[in-house]
Amino acid sequence: MKSLNILCSLLLIICFSYTLIAQSSGKEWDNYFAGNVRFEDKAVGAEGSKIYATIIPDPAAYIRESALQVLKTLYFSPDDSIPQIKTIHYTLRDYDGISAKSGSGNYISIVYSTRWIEKNFVNNDTAKLDYETKGVLYHELTHAYQLEPQGCGTYSDGGEFWTFIEGVADAVRVANGCFRPEDRPKGGKYMDGYRTTGFFLYWLSQTKDPDFIRKFNRTTLEVIPWSFDGAFKHIFGDKKEYHIDALWNEYMIAMGDRN
Repeated sequence: MKSLNILCSLLLIICFSYTLIAQSSGKEWDNYFAGNVRFEDKAVGAEGSKIYATIIPDPAAYIRESALQVLKTLYFSPDDSIPQIKTIHYTLRDYDGISAKSGSGNYISIVYSTRWIEKNFVNNDTAKLDYETKGVLYHELTHAYQLEPQGCGTYSDGGEFWTFIEGVADAVRVANGCFRPEDRPKGGKYMDGYRTTGFFLYWLSQTKDPDFIRKFNRTTLEVIPWSFDGAFKHIFGDKKEYHIDALWNEYMIAMGDRN
């Protein structure tokens, strides 16, 4: 029975069913303005720049389409409280690193490293590079469009605010097929952020509530001061089996990380 439970849980992740996106892919998003894209290549001549141009011939369209998918994953409809971004400034740079988002309000800047592009183009594996480039973009675009929890510290203190921000960004990446099952870290704690938190949040959307990621994002407006425990109780109610520690334990068992 345990093996069957583990297999079923893994299949949920392996299938990448896109349930979240499918439920919010109606015509209401067709004319939604996700922001103008200003693409700039400041690494012209670098090998990574040449590779990027080969796999993404129309960066502005690629980024706009990705932004819309991120919005569909985070929100129910354009009528939700969505940050109104007017400009996404996306820049290729030759530097050591991966990617970073900066800016706020209606102007967002995203930088992507051409050295990271080169590193992920080992053996001329175009599929691997496309997978990584899209995943990094989804993560950074989530930072641009996600809501922020209130009354629970700041990003720099590494607490619940930070965990929410980085966990949701990777949950969106998982929900859009930009992480594979083998990318899931084993064990850990839900407060570890990034993939550890992200895969957990995605699992909740597959096993408890198909709208979980959207509802979780929206709790930042409804639970003040915000906390993981408060957000989970707001979504699931105050039943013991839906408390965050109980759900994390269930997830660990389902994934085979704990007996």
